[in-house]
Formats: sequence, C-alpha cells, structure tokens
Amino acid sequence: MLSRTADSLYWIARYMERAENLARILQVTDRLSLMPSSAETTGSEWHSTIIVSDCEEGFYSKYGDATPEHVISYLAFDEDNPSSIRNCIETARRNARAVRTALTSEQWETLNATWLELPKWSETRVRGSGLHRFLDWVKDRSLLFHGGTVATMLRCDSYHFMQLGTFVERGDNTARILDVKYHLLLPEHAEVGGGIDYYQWASILRAVSGYRSYHVLYKEGIRPWHIAEFLIMRDQMPRSLVSCTAKIKDCLDALGEEYGQRHDCHRMAGQVYSQLRFGQVSDVFRQGLHEFLTQYVEQNNRLGSEISRSYLM
Repeated sequence: MLSRTADSLYWIARYMERAENLARILQVTDRLSLMPSSAETTGSEWHSTIIVSDCEEGFYSKYGDATPEHVISYLAFDEDNPSSIRNCIETARRNARAVRTALTSEQWETLNATWLELPKWSETRVRGSGLHRFLDWVKDRSLLFHGGTVATMLRCDSYHFMQLGTFVERGDNTARILDVKYHLLLPEHAEVGGGIDYYQWASILRAVSGYRSYHVLYKEGIRPWHIAEFLIMRDQMPRSLVSCTAKIKDCLDALGEEYGQRHDCHRMAGQVYSQLRFGQVSDVFRQGLHEFLTQYVEQNNRLGSEISRSYLM
C-alpha cells in the first residue's frame, strides 16, 4: 500500500474519533455546568474543556473568556480551529475522497452523508436544548462509521491503519479527560482520593460512556481510585488506556507480519502495553496521577510519531 493511502486511512479514523470525543466532552461539560457549584469554581468547567481538547492557545488568542457560547462555537463550528467538530468531519471526508477505492461503500456513504447533513446544524440551532441533539447526532454518526469499519472491511492493512488511528486518538482522549477533569474539579483543600462530589466524578465516567460499566465492575459506589483503575488498567473497558494500547499493539503486530518487517513503533507499543498490563493503581498514585497521565500522553504522542515515520511517510 502507498504510504499516502495509509496516511489518509489513519487520519480518517483519527478525525472521526476526535469529532466524537469532542461531542462527549462538550456534552458532559454542559451537564456539569448546570450543577450547583461554589463561586470560586463557577465556569471553570468550560475552561477545563478547552484544556482537555488541547485548544487553549488558539482559543484564548481569539476569545478573552471561556464562556459556554465561546467554547461551544470554537470546539463545534469554528473554521479557524483545525480540531473543531466541523473541521474534523470535513477533513475526514476530504481524505476519504482521496482514497475512495480503499473504503467500503458503507464507510463512504456514512462519511459523505454526515458531511452533507452537517450544514443543517448551525450555532443558532444548537443553542439551549438543541446542543444535546447536535452532540448526540455527532456521536451517532461517528459510531455508525466505526461500526461500518469493523463490520465491512477486510482484515488487511487498510483495516489495521484505520484501527491504529482510532485507538491512538481514543487513548489520548481518555488520558486527557481523566487528568484535566480530575485536577480542575478537585477542591484546593481536598486531598487526592478524598470526598469529591459524586456528580463530578460521575461526569468523568459519562464522558467515556463508562458509567453503567463501572457499576457492573465496582459495587462500592464511585471512588476516585476505582475510577482511575477503571480508565487506566481494566481491559474490560474498551476506552481504557490498557485496552487502547492493546489494540494498537495488535494492529502493529498484524502489519509487521503482513509486511515482514518490524520497527521501533512495535517495541514502543509493547513497552507501553506492558507497563499498563502489569502495573497496579497503587503505583500510579504513588508516582502521582497527573505525572502518570502526562507520561502516557507523551508516550502516546511519540508512538504516533513513530508510526507515521515507519508507515505513513
């Protein structure tokens, strides 16, 4: 396969996953903003959303305050923000046109229909109760695309490159949600693992569609250390760091067998997976949750860069 084709497939999956993740983050932030909070923390959830999405520099160069209207506009519709939901969908569709023959008809039709329906959603239409209808639509379209990928693509290099893009992006997003939400929502006088408001912690689980799954695995109710373990080290959770890294490792192993050659990205993926698979949550808190997650994000970024160097250039 041409590296240009592999690159387009990889980024189609990453951009569709990113659009879905932004929708999840905006949805849970909107819910969180409706909950009672102290004067010191009012509005901080919208600032934290900008940090979660890694758009702080671009946002504050354009807006002075992180108001709900500004954040929703910038993350959902702003054409100057390359990671806005609108631009993610547009870029994914543009890449899909370039590699149309590498996609199944279901994948292309889903992407194309999503792009054609997007202009129906304007900033005016999504105000108030319309916001959640829009965000649900984005999640549904992304899930439909990923479902079409799993259900219709041959298990060949094209499929593996798309899965790589999905799980590199998903792992990064899960780490950012847990890190930034955890620390910004933690009252200054409280210790890590202390008595944090139930609904704030529940919002983290809802952001990754893990609220019900968490209660299946943990019978003691919501506990910060259990949430950290659930989103980092429980492979039953499909959005956990260990689950995403395992999928990345499997895809790279499959590509190594298909092409008969292994690269540094294979070693890096195995190393990160081993740290997560055989680690313990007590070690994470001993190191510091923020430090652990920062290290993971940096490792994940280096892994993505090495994948690009080995296969996509």
